[in-house]
Amino acid sequence: MEYNSPPMERQKRLAVLIDADNAQASIIKNLLDEVAKYGVASVKRIYGNWTTPQLLPWKDVLLSHSIVPIQQFNYTTKKNATDSALIIDAMDLLHTGNLDGFCLVSSDSDFTRLASRIRESGLMVYGFGEGNKTPKAFVDACDKFIYTEILRPTESVGASIPVSPNLSVFKDTKKDQKFLKLLKNSVEDSSDDQGWAELGLVGNNIQKKSPEFDSRNYGFNKFFDLIRSLDLFEVDERQSKDNVGKIIYIRERRKTRK
Repeated sequence: MEYNSPPMERQKRLAVLIDADNAQASIIKNLLDEVAKYGVASVKRIYGNWTTPQLLPWKDVLLSHSIVPIQQFNYTTKKNATDSALIIDAMDLLHTGNLDGFCLVSSDSDFTRLASRIRESGLMVYGFGEGNKTPKAFVDACDKFIYTEILRPTESVGASIPVSPNLSVFKDTKKDQKFLKLLKNSVEDSSDDQGWAELGLVGNNIQKKSPEFDSRNYGFNKFFDLIRSLDLFEVDERQSKDNVGKIIYIRERRKTRK
């Protein structure tokens, strides 16, 4: 009997474009691991003036990660041309029609319009930048935005993710009223008549409303772990229709009468 394996789903082809002046070389391995969650990094380029000593840390990691450096001299003393070079290359790559999305690595607001333009063409945009530097306009212009603080190499300190105590991006979920309101609204938007909402749909709704949302910003690897830490929701695990796994549903805890 001949066995035919099911066809493999084509992975998304992504272009990773890095602004060397606004990114840290120390995150590159974890950054590329993060990119691999969304697709294949078919193009990897980094832009900067490689004659300056500031970019020396990048030179040590480019070869091992197969990243192509693009030289861009500073034409003036107050403004470098790196941003323009990256944007021009991005538009050239966009018009080839060979890609499914872009990963823009920078904390610079100059890439806000680029992100919007790429999305107008129907491609995904994943942004990467520092939480305390990246303008909200650039964050909102992306489909998903990852704060690079959570990609910094650190020592593991327990059951959640590796945490560095000086990470300003980490937030206390129980005190973040904006997030709690977003979470409750997303549960309500995804719920059935009994108030139960599939956890995956809740996460998708949050992501659409807040591109920068990531459970790791709150110190949790998984969205479900974050939900359980709040103790605000009932949890119901149901068998999937194909009996392969379970689907998690949540609903806000009902207030008990005294």
